[in-house]
Amino acid sequence: MKKTVILLFSLSLLSFMLPEKKKLKIFLAGDSTISIKEPRYYPETGWGMPFVYFWDSTVTVVNKAKNGRSTSSFRNEGLWKQIMDECREGDYVFIQFGHNDEVPTKKTYTTETEFKANLVRYVTETREKKVTPLLLTPVARRKFNAAGIIEGTHDVYAQIVRDVAKENGVLLIDLDKKSQELYQQMGVENSKLLFVQLKPGEHPHYPEGKEDNTHFSELGARLIAQIVLKELKTLHTDLNDRIYLPPVKK
Repeated sequence: MKKTVILLFSLSLLSFMLPEKKKLKIFLAGDSTISIKEPRYYPETGWGMPFVYFWDSTVTVVNKAKNGRSTSSFRNEGLWKQIMDECREGDYVFIQFGHNDEVPTKKTYTTETEFKANLVRYVTETREKKVTPLLLTPVARRKFNAAGIIEGTHDVYAQIVRDVAKENGVLLIDLDKKSQELYQQMGVENSKLLFVQLKPGEHPHYPEGKEDNTHFSELGARLIAQIVLKELKTLHTDLNDRIYLPPVKK
């Protein structure tokens, strides 16, 4: 009994001696695959939406991602400035672009050279604020070939992200690769559950139905967010002991 009391007292004393974890923010910079959706677009869900629920009280997730943005338009519209104005030493900025940069027919198109330069500039400016940048390759679209094998749709721009991360010593999560692995594991039909795939009359927001292989359902967004968290743990940052995963009910 005496040993138990001593042990409990020691643990209590230790808890007072341990320094409190400094509160920090994770800023999300990106496009519609991450962004917070208006209710009228439900069940479309950006992976940044469930991402906020996996952290303890010391972490605040600030989702600045917006639909249709590229590395250029995100800066031109002042969204990047908002992050730079608000972030503080010790914070993190997660940067995922590519979907809108890579399409020549979009006004948000950036050439491969511009895309790389934009990413490097984001990284440099983040570090100047003593904030940690983390790059993510663009999350994969759902595209299977006739043999049921997933195909990449971001190959060129995803590789640019990898190159920037390697050349500048930046933390990287290869979300393009990891999301492709998820779709392949689920297969051609079951992977539809991850996206906004609706038949006519199935949902009041989309009376004519919708077949979307880019934007996620609630399930898809949650599973992509979990991939980000899983990969983040392999990077051994000070975020690891702040991740909170609710216990699985038996």
